[in-house]
Amino acid sequence: MSKDVILLAHGSGGKLSHDLVATLFLRYFGNPTLLQLDDSAVVTFPALESESQGSRLAFTTDSYVVSPLFFPGGDIGKLAVCGTVNDLSMSGARPLWLSAGFIVEEGLPLADLERIVASMAATAKRAGVQIVTGDTKVVGRGSADKLFINTAGVGLVPPGVTIAGDRAQPGDLILLSGSIGDHGMTIMTQREGLQFDSTLESDCAPLNGLVSSLMAALPPGTLHCLRDPTRGGLATALNELAARSGVGIEIDESDLPVREAVRGACELLGLDPLYVANEGKLVAIVAPEATEAALAALRAHEYGRDAVPIGRVTEVHPGRVVLHTSLGARRVVDMLMGEQLPRIC
Repeated sequence: MSKDVILLAHGSGGKLSHDLVATLFLRYFGNPTLLQLDDSAVVTFPALESESQGSRLAFTTDSYVVSPLFFPGGDIGKLAVCGTVNDLSMSGARPLWLSAGFIVEEGLPLADLERIVASMAATAKRAGVQIVTGDTKVVGRGSADKLFINTAGVGLVPPGVTIAGDRAQPGDLILLSGSIGDHGMTIMTQREGLQFDSTLESDCAPLNGLVSSLMAALPPGTLHCLRDPTRGGLATALNELAARSGVGIEIDESDLPVREAVRGACELLGLDPLYVANEGKLVAIVAPEATEAALAALRAHEYGRDAVPIGRVTEVHPGRVVLHTSLGARRVVDMLMGEQLPRIC
């Protein structure tokens, strides 16, 4: 592949995405906060004269280019709000405010735009956040594939909370809040016009309530990492955490929850569920003594009722993810290479 042009794979969330960030954006923008490379940046807001200390804020931004705009379980507007809320939540922050920027292609039906905006409003209300600023640009036909949405979000990190991708420790347990691959395969089957006996539906959902319940149930300092496995799927998210923390991660294939419709669609299309995007699931890495309480808290919430332990953190093979297969073998699970599912979020 040429190194002189941008490829679709540079937007996959996989190896080429990480290379682009490391070799270009960090080279120019690099600073201690950005170098953390978490889902949102945690910064300390300077204290006012009347305060003894500053407040810690989480700040994130994302752009949404999903095709089709509407799909079972959601639409581009719901996706934009949930994705931004979830990125803030993965730092343990309480999401507060969002921005919304629209790049609209000439010819988009106004009824479609209104439907999307109404969906964003309803999702924001459910998540308990406000959309407080925004912008709209209109471009010529053929310049934006109907609609792109950019969002940014700000949240407040409670005192004493430190959840980041570099805090996993050997002995920690890895929990997953539910089945994988639902969002990505819903989008893909809609594009391909595929029909299955069991209906596929995106898992798109705001996870701040689930994270809040999880944090409240655990002793301080026992919730080490959170990640929502979106682009690049579960495999890429786990590789990011292993690399950031300098630890090994081992997962068990028999413990991975995959719906039969998702498994069937993946087999038909030659895809691996481990690399398929999710938009309403989280990975939590917790201290072993907090595992039972964490699972109970997750399963008590509507978005975590199918939560399961899927693996453990180890000091061997640091930076690598190893899968124990159902046949008793072991294989290295690499970060996504190339572009598996373009325009997925």
